[in-house]
Amino acid sequence: MAAWAAMTEPGHWVAIGLGANLGDCGQALGQALKAIGGLTGTRLLAVSSLYSTAPIDSSGPDYLNAVAAVRTTLQPLALLDALQAIELAAGRERPYRNAPRTLDLDIELWGDERIALPRLSVPHPRMHERAFVLVPLAEIAPERVTPAQLQAVAGQGICLAHKPGWHLRQA
Repeated sequence: MAAWAAMTEPGHWVAIGLGANLGDCGQALGQALKAIGGLTGTRLLAVSSLYSTAPIDSSGPDYLNAVAAVRTTLQPLALLDALQAIELAAGRERPYRNAPRTLDLDIELWGDERIALPRLSVPHPRMHERAFVLVPLAEIAPERVTPAQLQAVAGQGICLAHKPGWHLRQA
């Protein structure tokens, strides 16, 4: 579907950050994308390349990260609940803040809206500090990231792990 057509279909444009650093990370992220695309009223529009990044404010192995853009008719908390259910199904545990994880799914952007709820803040409050969000987001939605934002995170270690389409090979 042409990009202009995706902008006119019903629902909200949402950017979702994906990450994992425990287990088979590539498979977990691929399965998560399949599950996200299967949510009621939700269609996967774009998926960034897959990037390898060192943990920030955490320990453990390096992460694999990507960003996906979806169009959804779900409301913000309904999407958050669905994403957390996908994390739980992938074995996500929350023993402490920033613990290593089998899967992490974050709502980064909800169109141009600002959301401030006890369970959800959008834009994600730390997305502008994280290369693992900004670099893949700039790949699939360059209008959403400024050169100054990318420059601010240029010192963070981020490496291309797999080019676009990686998720199609994760069966």
